[in-house]
Amino acid sequence: MSTISDRMADTRATTARRVLLIAGILLVAANLRGALTSVGPLLEMIRRSEGLSAGQAGLLSALPLLTFAVFSPQVTRLARLVGMERLTWYALLTLALGIVLRSVPVTGMLWAGTVLLGMSISVGNVLIPALLKRDFPDRVAPMTSLYSATMSVVGAIVSGLAVPLAGVLPGGWRTALGCVAGLALIAFAIWTPHALGRQARPVEPPSSATRTPWRSALAWQVTAYMGLQSFGFYIVLSWFPAIMNDNGTSEANSGWLMMLLQVLGVTMSASIPLVANKMRDQRLLATGGSLLSAAGYLGMLLAPGLAVLWVVVVGLASGICFVLALLFFTLRAEDSFGAAALSGMAQSIGYLFATTGPVLFGSLHDWTSSWSLPLTVLMTAALVQASIGLGAGRNLTVNQFV
Repeated sequence: MSTISDRMADTRATTARRVLLIAGILLVAANLRGALTSVGPLLEMIRRSEGLSAGQAGLLSALPLLTFAVFSPQVTRLARLVGMERLTWYALLTLALGIVLRSVPVTGMLWAGTVLLGMSISVGNVLIPALLKRDFPDRVAPMTSLYSATMSVVGAIVSGLAVPLAGVLPGGWRTALGCVAGLALIAFAIWTPHALGRQARPVEPPSSATRTPWRSALAWQVTAYMGLQSFGFYIVLSWFPAIMNDNGTSEANSGWLMMLLQVLGVTMSASIPLVANKMRDQRLLATGGSLLSAAGYLGMLLAPGLAVLWVVVVGLASGICFVLALLFFTLRAEDSFGAAALSGMAQSIGYLFATTGPVLFGSLHDWTSSWSLPLTVLMTAALVQASIGLGAGRNLTVNQFV
């Protein structure tokens, strides 16, 4: 009788730990976009308050992506030294600190805090796929759905609340940005049992892991897919409202359409991993989503008056491509060490490439005084992404790393 009771107690304890782990992972996911998406709506306020030029404001927006590119390759090495759980725990506390520093009215803190929070977010970007691969090997697809949808939903909510909060809170935009630190502290608290538990101890990679993903053609295909989808996504977020405005859509309606685009992306983020998990490989989804993006860009070029239709098309496509890029980190890796290494590589190169997108797109528009060439370049990038998807979507794994 006592044996049955002991087994039931063990089962309840295991279930409780698993639920707490899921809650912790989702809270980390909730912190991966909010600190970034809150800046865009407040950027004009920040510019006026800080006396920033347009170029400096653009650099402020791009700085987290540049930080991801520089710091992501270091995350795997740090995780091997201190353990994935503990590094995630440290990163959440550092994220809260970075958000607070960014909001302090002291010269230079806006920039220092932005770099610090960018480093912290890069830890979550790299390690969440590795944790899913390790702790939910048979549930990677549904967990990726939850993770990506949580990240997108919270990012959209924080973006929408930024301006209203700045208008009613003392301290204005500084307090509105600083509020996001509370979410990081909640995640830090929930993550504490994992960081201090036995499983949080560093683990050596298996002896069979002998090659770096940087030498793998498949890893480079995953990286290229990640970079190209990020390139397109950040261009769309930055410039689609301006294109719509130039073609007769009001600023208010452009804002609503961009919200619709993100909502559709969340829908795809929640559903596509479940579909992908039942397919033999992901080539059809990776290529199809990319071609759908190209169709949306072509439509915006040829028939901008149908902006609502093209926003729907691009929204669905961006959701498909984004969540596939995340899913590839786990599906193309042999184990959690490989997922972390592949994630670090892909996000480093991918985000570095993505930072060029909005700048290149805007420069081409300034040069030609038209949206035709920029949209043609964007469409070409989507077609290249479609061809890359044929390789990245294969049912293979990277023989990973030193």
